[in-house]
Amino acid sequence: MAIHTVQPGETVFSIASLYKISVEDLLLYNGLTAEDKLAVGQNLLILLPEETYTLPADTNLSALAAEVGQSERALLRNNPDLVSDGELYAGRTLVLSFATPKEGELETVGYAYPFVSPEVLESALPYLSEFTVFTYGFNEEGGLIPPETDDRQAVALAQERGTTPILLLSTLGADGRFNNRLSGALFRNPQAQERLIEELLATLREKGYGGLDIDFEYVAPEDREAYADFVRRVTERLNEEGYSVTVALAPKTYAGQPGLLYEAHDYQALGKAANGVLLMTYEWGYTYGPPMAVAPLNRVREVVDYALSEIPREKILLGIPNYGYDWTLPYQMGTAARSLSPGEATKLAAEKNAEILFDEEAQAPYFYYTDGEGREHVVWFEDPRSLNAKLDLIAEKGLGGYAVWTVMRPAPALFAQTNARFEIAD
Repeated sequence: MAIHTVQPGETVFSIASLYKISVEDLLLYNGLTAEDKLAVGQNLLILLPEETYTLPADTNLSALAAEVGQSERALLRNNPDLVSDGELYAGRTLVLSFATPKEGELETVGYAYPFVSPEVLESALPYLSEFTVFTYGFNEEGGLIPPETDDRQAVALAQERGTTPILLLSTLGADGRFNNRLSGALFRNPQAQERLIEELLATLREKGYGGLDIDFEYVAPEDREAYADFVRRVTERLNEEGYSVTVALAPKTYAGQPGLLYEAHDYQALGKAANGVLLMTYEWGYTYGPPMAVAPLNRVREVVDYALSEIPREKILLGIPNYGYDWTLPYQMGTAARSLSPGEATKLAAEKNAEILFDEEAQAPYFYYTDGEGREHVVWFEDPRSLNAKLDLIAEKGLGGYAVWTVMRPAPALFAQTNARFEIAD
């Protein structure tokens, strides 16, 4: 595996020739089409097949998996074009493995809203151990509130593709804000907690979910112990029924870190209370904030180092963003940046003939461009090089895996890199 940085004058044809791979594979693993321009400075993922197999006759995925001794999901991971073009005809050549040593096993999680495009979700599922649906809520009496969009279709698709669906419970209100009055009322009402747990169990059973993810943000500082007690109670009950429980943690770098987002998130207590934790290591650069990397590696590393001092490494999932932001310059406080996918960012750079730069400290790409009205912009995003740095951190620290926010948009390079470097836990 390699990361290639595009130089002036290079094309997908010249780059494919340089590494002796097909143009089709280069495009596939980077989520590109033959019509896409390349930007100078764009980082491309290069995967070198080690073992391939040419079909001697027409077949189907199940029969092929048995024939080559791989699971259907492994075949789909090694050949992502099979998701959209599953015709297995005589003469078609498939990849069975890559020339990259595996570095161990990772748990991979993808978050999405129930209205995620079935096509986008289906392309992600072979690479996901778990698929988490955002979000269920609850009222002060402990009544469970389902998402506005029916989640049955997304859950069923995950089940069909061998990915465990996870129900996410949050304090997010109808106004799009996290409500700590709601969490506080729940913590002080044992009867409401009991009702909520029973309704969660009923929904998990009815819809076929495999576990729960708790995401209570901006919890009041005085509810710090009560929050950990609640997570412990939920975990004990759900574990008895065979369900796992994960809790999302704000990105802290030390125990006494001030701020409403951080104070009630007791890493040690919550790490003990739940079966696993997600570090929400993103949103340093955010919609209404000043321009910067969304998940600068130097800051992410600080959070991971603190988490490891409080929580067993195998319990920790690293949060990875699947998006970037486009800010208008000069930045004015209160103005909103535009969210865009990594693929949209690189296409924009190519369209504007912008050179993509790379911040070594943040390990993140960015570029400047001028819009049609003469306004300057800066875009920070994720690309194969920045994602590879995050995978390096996971491997270095021996973390349990990662969770992607979100898989509402394609993430071909992240998933292809993960599959080449690690065994994905099914």
